[in-house]
Amino acid sequence: MITCIREIRKAKGLTLEDVAQRCDPPTTAQTIGRLETGTRTVSVGWLNRIADALGVQSADLVRLPDQKTIPVAALLGQKGAHAPTKASEVIPPLPSPGLIAVRVTSGIGDYRSGDEIWCERIQPEAFVNALNRDVLLPRPAGRFLFGRLVGREDSKLHVVPLGGGMRQQVITDPAWMGVATKLVRGL
Repeated sequence: MITCIREIRKAKGLTLEDVAQRCDPPTTAQTIGRLETGTRTVSVGWLNRIADALGVQSADLVRLPDQKTIPVAALLGQKGAHAPTKASEVIPPLPSPGLIAVRVTSGIGDYRSGDEIWCERIQPEAFVNALNRDVLLPRPAGRFLFGRLVGREDSKLHVVPLGGGMRQQVITDPAWMGVATKLVRGL
């Protein structure tokens, strides 16, 4: 198994110590270094802990032998585009089990027509982890609500739909929630 822990860690601007402290329970920078260089075997448990610490899916940390990558030609920042000092690659996103998608048909909020929003489906006990995130909630009769989860009290979720002038809505006891995790946008 080939991992790309180092590439993702560096792309997020994190040090080994940052990742080590974000792990649950925290570990040492030396352990993270050994796991990302392959001098220590990466178990599924470690892969999940590191993925949570980096804020990515576990599948994003593993490179399959036949998986295609895209070389990074330039870095773009406040001073414009410039060549990277080291060769690096971008790994196209892979769907993980349990994902659902929202296809945007007309621009609203931060989303443009044609965008695909990948959502991780979670159960009620994990709803608290989705505060201040864009979420998809099922409603009766095959309807849905998509917006920003701004509050939670008891079994009530407070959601502000996207778009100007929209009023907050309260949803009681939804069976599940889709939390937006990836935006796929064609230009």
